[in-house]
Amino acid sequence: MSSDLPISSPYRSTPALPVDDGERDRLSTRLNAAFEAGTLAPQDYQARLDRLFAAQTLGELVPVVQGLPPLATYTDPAAVASAGGRPGELAPARSGNGLTVVAVAGIAGAVLLVVLLLLVLL
Repeated sequence: MSSDLPISSPYRSTPALPVDDGERDRLSTRLNAAFEAGTLAPQDYQARLDRLFAAQTLGELVPVVQGLPPLATYTDPAAVASAGGRPGELAPARSGNGLTVVAVAGIAGAVLLVVLLLLVLL
């Protein structure tokens, strides 16, 4: 069977491993989301659920995950997460935390110390 899943997918790289309850839960959640989004027909959804709960190994799950929307492998960092504004609007200023103030003060103190030492030595 040809598969568009990457070779790094556990369903292809370790097909003989047994399916655990956590994997069944994750896949049933993905199937439910795809069905609710309208990307799976009712008959296809039911057939995939039947295969999911009948599967004994990860390799048997390839037809279940085949064609499902991919999982997000990252989240947006807080620095670029939307604050709810429209494009082009300025975002409200973020307040610095105490660690930032201490770090800046420490660096400024170190620079001042180096300058004083250079003045004394020259």
